[in-house]
Amino acid sequence: MPQTLKKADPTKPNPLGTEKISKLLFRFSLPSIIAMLVSSLYNIVDQIFIGQGLGYLGNGATTVAFPLSTFCLAITLLLGVGAASCYSLRLGEGDRKTAAYCIGSSLSFSLLAGLAILILGELFLPWLLPVFGATSENIGLAIEYSRIILIGFPVLIIENVISQVCRADGSPNFSMAFMVAGAIVNCILDPLFIFVFNWGMSGAAWATVIGQFVSLAIALFYLPHFKQVKLSRDDFKIRWSVLGKCCELGLSSALNQAAVLAVQITVNNLFKHYGALSIYGSNIPIAASGVAFKLNGLYVSLMVGLSQGLQPIVGFNYGAGKYERVKKCMKLAMVSMVILGCMVEAIFQLFPEQLLSLFGAGDDLYIRFGVLMLRVYFACIGIQGIVQLSSTYFAAIGQPPKGIFLSLSRSIIYFMPLVFLFSSLWGIDGQICAQPIADFLAVITSLILDTKSFKKMNELERVHKLAPETF
Repeated sequence: MPQTLKKADPTKPNPLGTEKISKLLFRFSLPSIIAMLVSSLYNIVDQIFIGQGLGYLGNGATTVAFPLSTFCLAITLLLGVGAASCYSLRLGEGDRKTAAYCIGSSLSFSLLAGLAILILGELFLPWLLPVFGATSENIGLAIEYSRIILIGFPVLIIENVISQVCRADGSPNFSMAFMVAGAIVNCILDPLFIFVFNWGMSGAAWATVIGQFVSLAIALFYLPHFKQVKLSRDDFKIRWSVLGKCCELGLSSALNQAAVLAVQITVNNLFKHYGALSIYGSNIPIAASGVAFKLNGLYVSLMVGLSQGLQPIVGFNYGAGKYERVKKCMKLAMVSMVILGCMVEAIFQLFPEQLLSLFGAGDDLYIRFGVLMLRVYFACIGIQGIVQLSSTYFAAIGQPPKGIFLSLSRSIIYFMPLVFLFSSLWGIDGQICAQPIADFLAVITSLILDTKSFKKMNELERVHKLAPETF
């Protein structure tokens, strides 16, 4: 382990500004993608074993509990992506001291934020879950599961912030390693706790929390081994101005998750209402949609992982004024994202029943609705990743308002009005059709803003060539 964390010579040029873009993007994105995929396994594995052991009511319980994890992830991205973006920009500008403050302030505040979420969540859980769409049949299981996973939220936030900043520091493999370690522990403990010890929902939750503690224990090893800065105790004092800048840069990613949270709660309640008016009833749409969302979470992991790989490269080069490298990285990431998206889309279209069967058996109506979700609801998944990339891109170059707008465009600006309109017109079938249309509109919006940004960089390059001494 120590040799992989060997400190770099600060007098040497940062490879982010000199190495071949395709090589950099691959080197930074692949570990990020693997780490995110493994992280998503926490929820996927829980869902699989809960479905096999407790049926679709268990799946429904995790679905209505999932907004808690989404809210926690929003805080994680606010602090983690924000700290990593600020860190990369300050390194590009040569300001290593402020770069160190970005890390210390974000980590210290992460602990406070995690404890606040834990306490408030435990106090208000019985009132929150019905708002999230819990039914009388699954709320007991949802409370049992949620009370335990809340314990792991402070740990989850801190470990993910460390993951983001050590990736920006040039150690994506280490970030991947400790995330993988925790997921492996979770995968081992899930069947042991659920089927051998017969702990049911509690077993799945404790397996998740223990895996998170393992990841954090390994992640903390990195703090004295940063390559580009040397952290001192003073760096961990919360500097509110620095923390504010980090949060500003991480806000677009956080709002993206906040929008996902709003969508999850809205969709659960609409499925509960319009499902009761359909042949499916309330519990089948909530359970089947939960499985579909968890499967989609694997692709979201690809999107987020590739975006995280993009972030330090784009942030450093934009801060250093190397705009051609910024554009090249963004274009390559977009092409890669569309290729990955089309592959996932093909799997969803061709094998929906097989995918659903991984999460336990269900009756014909359950399978029918689940297939509809995978084939129709995610019909534009092949190009959906462009929105995530564009949002991260604008945050990385220090233009968070545009990133925030794109984060909100898909879920709030387009989806919310469409889902209420279509549901009122065509019931539960209309609700399913709203998402692909919202995805398409958000992608078009992203491409328009990206094109304008590229034109602006072209202008800056021309100014630089005309008057390099004043640039």
